[in-house]
Amino acid sequence: MTQESPPPAPDDVNPPSATVSPRTAGPTGLSILTRWGSRGTATILGIGALVLVLIGATIGLAFAHNGTQTVSISAQGQDPVDTGFARDMVVHHTQGVTMAHIAELNSTDTEVRSVAYDIEYTQTSEIGTMNGWLDLWGVPRLTLGSTHMSWMGSTGMADMHDMTTATTAATSSGLSDGAVMPGMATDAEIAKLQSLKGKASDIYFLQLMVRHHEGGAAMMTYAANHALSPVVQNFASKMLEAQTSEVGVMTGMLSARGAKPLAFTAPTG
Repeated sequence: MTQESPPPAPDDVNPPSATVSPRTAGPTGLSILTRWGSRGTATILGIGALVLVLIGATIGLAFAHNGTQTVSISAQGQDPVDTGFARDMVVHHTQGVTMAHIAELNSTDTEVRSVAYDIEYTQTSEIGTMNGWLDLWGVPRLTLGSTHMSWMGSTGMADMHDMTTATTAATSSGLSDGAVMPGMATDAEIAKLQSLKGKASDIYFLQLMVRHHEGGAAMMTYAANHALSPVVQNFASKMLEAQTSEVGVMTGMLSARGAKPLAFTAPTG
């Protein structure tokens, strides 16, 4: 079966093939190692491998059989964990895509731009998958007036409050200035990221994205353990695996640039 190619990226972001061809070669026809260097190549290939694991494992579960019954995600639409995870992770991912796009525009660092493009493309694809589930289930993509992460129960809500107050200037409601879920950047932080250029932009993007990934981990973990659909469970588990690896990669990139991640307190219980 022929797979669609990902959307084109800037010449210094989209990985060129080691074998030069008219479709994939950059303007200079340089190999992947020549253009990125060994460290940049290892970074992107490592993240790309995890993305393939996520996609392949999820597709496999979608068509798996459990005894004589096909595992069908279409039967799980009214489960609060399945729908809540999909809705809230779309919101969480949407900000991640925004930050990655800003980094692509403002950075001159090939390694940072490559990681930003990978995150932007991967999370956009995952947003499409989760919105597709909601449409398939026949439920609204958004529920006005609902509290984010309420599908995680009292423990999840307590974790959300603890994580939010640890990572943002929280208001009396436990949320602040656009940061509606743990790890999310405030409106002021997004504005600051937009204003920065070069190395300053690179460092701040990596700091915000590490915290963003860490903040989403509680939702992924809860969905992996409590979702009704095995497809959603697997999707959340593989997403957590991939983003945990990305946190390690980006933390190393910060260290190489003389910086550290932002302060963050993980949830307990």
